[in-house]
Amino acid sequence: MTQGTTSKQLLHLVMGGRVTDPRTLEFENPEEIDVVGVFPSYTAAVDAWRGAAQRTVDDAEMKYVIVHLHKLLDPEAEGV
Repeated sequence: MTQGTTSKQLLHLVMGGRVTDPRTLEFENPEEIDVVGVFPSYTAAVDAWRGAAQRTVDDAEMKYVIVHLHKLLDPEAEGV
């Protein structure tokens, strides 16, 4: 970041695990959720999500998601 510019940090969490129903986001065992990581941009989060989801593509009960942490931390925040 250069001097004189401001950019809000848009944090994203990638996590996943076995769900009770593939149509929902109710995790079967929340203690066993796989936290892939926290990423500084949506693009980086999508790359991480894609990698995790592809590793479990043959298991319909495994689901990975991107959580927009910046929207939880600041509901007025703009951005993806």
